[in-house]
Amino acid sequence: MSRVKGGTVTHARHKKVTNAAKGYYGRRKNTFKVARQAVDKANQYATRDRKNRKRNFRALWIQRINAAVRSHDEALSYSRFINGLSLAGIEVDRKVLADLAVHEPEAFGAIVDTAKGALAK
Repeated sequence: MSRVKGGTVTHARHKKVTNAAKGYYGRRKNTFKVARQAVDKANQYATRDRKNRKRNFRALWIQRINAAVRSHDEALSYSRFINGLSLAGIEVDRKVLADLAVHEPEAFGAIVDTAKGALAK
């Protein structure tokens, strides 16, 4: 029987890792052993930070909504506003609310007035 060498498969695997390490500094970009460690670590960071990005955006939206609510009514806080929205039956997520607060202040003011009305009842 003839001997099978794994040169093409190994080369393809190494090529995939070194292509993923393009732009890295020093031996991290061209030495397979070091590049594999760097790429693995980069993938760990990417996986973790996909969750962190969602967390950070939600915090940003909450800060924007809070600032806009307080500019419409200084006595109304973010948590009371969200409570008023749920009492009024308005189901708009924080991303849309923050976008309205920035780009459509009149429409956001109407939502704030509706939430205040529901709190007063």
